[in-house]
Amino acid sequence: MLIRKNALYPLSFALAALMLIQAALGLLLPHLYRDVAWIKATWFGNDLVTLFLALPLFILSILLANRGSIRGQLLWLGMLGYAFYNYAYYLFGAALNAFFPIYVASLALSGILLVISIPRIDLAVLTASFRERTPVRMIGGFLTFVGIGLASVWLIMWAAYIFAAKPTPIEPEAFKVVAAIDISFIVTMLGSGGLLLWQRNAWGYVIAPIASVLSALYLIVLSVNSFLAIQRGAAAAPGELPVWGTLAFLTALCTYLLLSNVQKERA
Repeated sequence: MLIRKNALYPLSFALAALMLIQAALGLLLPHLYRDVAWIKATWFGNDLVTLFLALPLFILSILLANRGSIRGQLLWLGMLGYAFYNYAYYLFGAALNAFFPIYVASLALSGILLVISIPRIDLAVLTASFRERTPVRMIGGFLTFVGIGLASVWLIMWAAYIFAAKPTPIEPEAFKVVAAIDISFIVTMLGSGGLLLWQRNAWGYVIAPIASVLSALYLIVLSVNSFLAIQRGAAAAPGELPVWGTLAFLTALCTYLLLSNVQKERA
């Protein structure tokens, strides 16, 4: 359907190689990050999840997709979404460091792969691949709820800062970067994917898997970072771990339900 027997296959492995190099070096040589201590700690958790969870899933998705698996191709698209978001976050959120060329290359390559691959999707084949009883309203409703909730939190904190002179939870410029990337990408994907899936629109079967895979992985990143903050004494238990952990579990469950309802294994 998408990447079998064409140039997207080697390009995907090139992106995987960049992810491996960046995450491994980030863990082995943390001094290469030039941010303040609390931001460095977030990169540690991010690199940990990328290296030991996201990267294996990405490689698995490439192999499955190259064999024609529709589930594999949807997972592959979701992993491209994760890579695009992840390296946008690094590129615009991290202090200038030795990984700068890798951030740029990874962001560009994941974006190019998404732009090239999405128009190739046969929407009729993809829609017909899902079981009629797929719980699209439950999954779509949950994704939309998470997207609206995330946008609301960011906008409430922005409004409190602008109109009530309340401090942002992190420095205003760092807050702006994270909020802008989250609202423009994750919230948009969750909201549009959830609503389109709820309506059984064909594009919902494309956007919702990307949004759910991306969101589940990044919620796991937030959960890991919350756990590490508690372990290092930077936050009192349980901190934000119950919130992020619960959302990560529910979003991963929605991802599983969506992909497990693909009844046609090959395109």
